[in-house]
Amino acid sequence: MRRLLLTTAVATTAALALTACGTTEPAADDAKKTTERITLTDATGTKVELDGPAEKVIGTEWNVVEHLIELGVDPVGVSDVKGYKTWDTAVPLKNEPKDIGTRGEPSMETVAALKPDLILATSDLPPAAVKQLRKIAPVLEVKAADAADPIGSMTTNLDLIAKATGTTDKATELKKQFEAKLEEGRKALADAKLAGAKYAFADGYVVSNQVSIRPYTSGSLIGAVNEKLGLKNAWTVKGDPAYGLGATDVEGLTKIGDVQFAYIGNDGDASSNPFAGVLAKDKVWTSLPFVKKGNVHRLPDGVWMFGGPGSMTKYVDSVVAALTK
Repeated sequence: MRRLLLTTAVATTAALALTACGTTEPAADDAKKTTERITLTDATGTKVELDGPAEKVIGTEWNVVEHLIELGVDPVGVSDVKGYKTWDTAVPLKNEPKDIGTRGEPSMETVAALKPDLILATSDLPPAAVKQLRKIAPVLEVKAADAADPIGSMTTNLDLIAKATGTTDKATELKKQFEAKLEEGRKALADAKLAGAKYAFADGYVVSNQVSIRPYTSGSLIGAVNEKLGLKNAWTVKGDPAYGLGATDVEGLTKIGDVQFAYIGNDGDASSNPFAGVLAKDKVWTSLPFVKKGNVHRLPDGVWMFGGPGSMTKYVDSVVAALTK
């Protein structure tokens, strides 16, 4: 999330070289392009001004970090680097960014020491933290999620970050690739006679020996992708207005009927896979029709369910492979 493409020294060297060749106009044009300011309006309506495309960028949330990496910008700082490496291997870090603290509470001292051009934050970050960050560097705040239009929200954020980093062509390419992947996945499921199949995706956790299951409704990013693939979301519970996530327990699974059931856990988090853990001996779980039929699919680790085109592309490949095997 930072500014200048060229340092003053580099720009000066370029100008001198062109002058020596007897051509001064291109040098002036290059200088104009280099110093052209970028003005953006973020999700809060705040005007954000940059001296030029941001190069030294910090990401306080993993979805914006994903966007940066896919756009070809290696972030200099990332919240909870270890967590990102555990939960998001679909779009791995290519560098070794500085860990700036937790996703909800970045270290202001660490952020300031990195001297960023730009800080990318989401609406999940407390306003007080955003206010402090704005004293350090320009902050571009994007909407964390929107259950009314999950895919649109994802691409809007991608486009805004691309404008801030001078990578709009790459963003266009990523969106085209994602649309092509959705069509490829939809066709593969249709060819396998799975168009319109009832499908339920969830994740789950064990906390204090209690199993909590989180349904991904049609308002979730995963849910929206599923519908683009021609699958019918079997969840009837209501999701939250941002992420489209619901809440239920094992008894709640009896209401979704005979479905294809898929989930993502993580071997790096022992509490994240109750379906193959504590529920394996649960009488309610083992009596469910989809469990009896073997229609329970653990998708590969490392797909960040709230990420960008990269994670969603890997998700499409995973669900198609699981349902058509």
